[in-house]
Amino acid sequence: MTGPILLVGCGKMGSALLNGWLGGAGGDANASAIESAFYVIEPHGPTAETLMSAIGDQTPNIHVYEDVDHIDDGISPEVVVLAVKPQSLAETIGKYRRFAGPETVFLSIAAGKQIAFFENALGETSAVVRAMPNTPAAIGRGMTVACGNSAVAESQKEMCRKLLEAVGEVAWVIDESLMDPVTAVSGSGPAYVFLMIECMAAAGVAAGLPEGLATQLAGATVSGAGELARQAQEQPSQLRKNVTSPGGTTEAALAVLMADNGLQSLLTRAVTAATERSRALAG
Repeated sequence: MTGPILLVGCGKMGSALLNGWLGGAGGDANASAIESAFYVIEPHGPTAETLMSAIGDQTPNIHVYEDVDHIDDGISPEVVVLAVKPQSLAETIGKYRRFAGPETVFLSIAAGKQIAFFENALGETSAVVRAMPNTPAAIGRGMTVACGNSAVAESQKEMCRKLLEAVGEVAWVIDESLMDPVTAVSGSGPAYVFLMIECMAAAGVAAGLPEGLATQLAGATVSGAGELARQAQEQPSQLRKNVTSPGGTTEAALAVLMADNGLQSLLTRAVTAATERSRALAG
């Protein structure tokens, strides 16, 4: 049993996290639930009502409030998870300073908000972990990268890892500046993959396939190839070689995709643009 967990914001990502903590991310019945009391701050009435309706009476350890002021002063959370839009943090973060202390770690998934922002708002000695998850967390297949300040104890880092692993894989970096390219690769990355599915389907239609079939082929192929890459022992480059027969159709396509102005050049430019935008937003 862990200490109380305060979840600020229960939108798409907040809901994915909460579902994962309850052992339900991705519908995995074998997922290990986190035993704790959960206090959820959700200021939007309809969302809160939907949340409570979904929770029902089966999980009495979850308490939903519209504002943090309604939480009893005697509650001291082990982790405060900030899952709200970054633009709303500036006006609300001050309300959570009362929880700042050596026993509490603040875990933020607000994109672009640097650790220094939270230290200024909560106190320089506050334990802060900045994390960047991505949308596949909704099905328990997310990828999250996290970075903590010097005030984060090993036990707090481990607790944050446990919370984030409830929705997928977790990696840690020491240099916070790496969070910008992390955002560009994995945070924004799902959109690149969805676009690839769109483009593959459109190319199939142009080659004569019915639209429905082309979309099915593209989606299933990307999904299956991704799962193969996840489970395989070989590197992606070897997997590519495994499916490429000399003089075959795949080799003909790769000659286009691997040209100097091909896919690698395009993705490098895209990730660079996203990285620069992430730095600009953080500033």
